[in-house]
Amino acid sequence: MSTQGTKASDLFVQALEAEGVKHIFAVPGEENLDMVESLRNSSIKLVLTRHEQGAGFMAATYGRLTGRAGVCMATLGPGATNFTTPAAYAHLGAFPLIMITGQKPIKKSKQGQFQIIDVVNLFAPICKMSKQIVHGNNIPALVREAFRIAEEERPGAVLLELPEDIAAEQTTAAIIPRSERHYAVADDVVLNEAVSMIRSARMPLVLLGAGANRKQARLALQEFIETTGIPFFSTQMGKGVVDEGSPHFLGTAALSDGDYLHCAIERADLIVNVGHDVVEKPPFFMAHGGKKVIHVNYRSAKVDQVYFPQCEVVGDVARSVQKLTQKIGGKVVCDLAYFKRIREEIELHIKEGADDDRFPIIPQRLVAETRRAMGAKDIIALDNGIYKLWYARNYKAYEPNTVLLDNALATMGAGLPSAMMAAMLYPDRRVMAICGDGGFMMNSQEIETAVRLKLNLVVTILNDSSYGMIRWKQEHAGFADWGLEFGNPDFVKYAEAYGATGHRVGSAAELVPTFDRAFKAGGVHIVDVPVDYSENKRVLIDELAAKVCLI
Repeated sequence: MSTQGTKASDLFVQALEAEGVKHIFAVPGEENLDMVESLRNSSIKLVLTRHEQGAGFMAATYGRLTGRAGVCMATLGPGATNFTTPAAYAHLGAFPLIMITGQKPIKKSKQGQFQIIDVVNLFAPICKMSKQIVHGNNIPALVREAFRIAEEERPGAVLLELPEDIAAEQTTAAIIPRSERHYAVADDVVLNEAVSMIRSARMPLVLLGAGANRKQARLALQEFIETTGIPFFSTQMGKGVVDEGSPHFLGTAALSDGDYLHCAIERADLIVNVGHDVVEKPPFFMAHGGKKVIHVNYRSAKVDQVYFPQCEVVGDVARSVQKLTQKIGGKVVCDLAYFKRIREEIELHIKEGADDDRFPIIPQRLVAETRRAMGAKDIIALDNGIYKLWYARNYKAYEPNTVLLDNALATMGAGLPSAMMAAMLYPDRRVMAICGDGGFMMNSQEIETAVRLKLNLVVTILNDSSYGMIRWKQEHAGFADWGLEFGNPDFVKYAEAYGATGHRVGSAAELVPTFDRAFKAGGVHIVDVPVDYSENKRVLIDELAAKVCLI
């Protein structure tokens, strides 16, 4: 396509359109005004957010849910630095993200160093690529490269800085069409080695991590598990890759060690580790002379002291797993009796407290009520706090990407924007943000954005007037309960101030009816739920410390 005499910002937007971009999430500044004008005349919708973090988290979640890079935009200086947390979120979480930031003119400056920092080098450690555009003719190649790098395994963040004088200049470059990346499949030598290890194992397990959630490998993995009969467990970010209602599902490794699930992990002599990334909090630790591990992923393993797999099946995960299934050809002969007993033990503990009427509500009842209110394809988006462990352990996910949580950067403030993006993408599903009162208030201003976008969204605030996760850690460390409590606004009035609907539940039994009314009414609803975290110590500290694995 000829672009003779095309303005650089127009060319940039045309390049984004060629990549299939439908939305840009942004808090623009004066250095972005050429881009804003170009967007006005494009097919791309500008979604104005109330903070750059909101824009970045929404764009990163778009990448997480679709596999195609989400795009966000901010100005120079403080606008750009507000992208650092979403960039790190995408970098560690492996979510494809493109960030566009503005900059003062680079050919001729009239404002000295006002607001100017070295954004490109600032972002380099938390991006796969970070570049300044120094000529309009470079835009098509840099945009195509940015999307390629952001989306290919392992996905992540890319930053492009567009100075305002470059945005305004005329260009003669042509758009570079999008091309899709296809991954190789592991060769027969390594596949045969993996098959031999699986057939030789007496007590194998399959681990499903976040990487298996990214490229729609569910069907291949489900077939592998059902064909071989090998039990599986997941990391927090691997929840739902295979239906957790399966009789082969043992549980989620919400903790790194010491949970009931780890009795099974410790007994296993082989773990087929599909899509796990060492960036995520480890679900187990390897030891020399201990269990063997087969690493199945798009890239080779990142080896450290606690992860050094003996076999690496590198390539397209779904196709590699399909080949493994074909080569194995049927049930694997192994001892499942112990794993079945552990599964029964875990099921008993998950059900404990699910009908407890105490109020403020205890976490076990909270999770059970959430599961009752949400369908198999409905989505919960968790912010970061102690409740994330309870949902990871107790909430069964039946479909991929229906439990959105962050176990990589584990940042507070991401839960609400993440849920907003899910609600935009899936308007026919129930979507619920689940936030602690601390994390909610970090980006609560985005409620206005959600109302403006006419989203159907329920935001559940777990109200304990403190930073509950850190209080739990504080208690676990033997320190005094001190310094971590705060006050909250009236969340019902707060919701109403934004044009949303507020609810405050007065008993555990009110929770599901409140959720149902909110979802049926449509629009944005905030549900204030007083929560009692005293069970944290009893279950996650005392009970697990006293745990004895079944013999």
